[in-house]
Amino acid sequence: MKNCISCGMPLRNKEEIGAEIEKGSLCIHCVDESANIKSCQEIFDGGVEFFMSAIPDTEKELAEKITRKNMNMLPYWKDSNEECLKGEEATDEEFQNTLSKLKIQ
Repeated sequence: MKNCISCGMPLRNKEEIGAEIEKGSLCIHCVDESANIKSCQEIFDGGVEFFMSAIPDTEKELAEKITRKNMNMLPYWKDSNEECLKGEEATDEEFQNTLSKLKIQ
């Protein structure tokens, strides 16, 4: 299965793919209506919202750290110098704990 190179969303079917670029596939949430990738800040904010809504009682600070760690590991953002990706990241334990909670739901 493919994953979005920008946010990590699993791409289970072609309807979830918003664009294909040289580095890989982008999901429908990471591109605008013209299939151009959204700004780092927009995708970061969407990731924070996702973690806060998908896992009850997740505080914004933790959601930001998890989103930052996640995006910094992905091909599209790796080695980027985006301001929204600078700052504290979740620990490996926090990150794995969060991912395990997502699989349960």
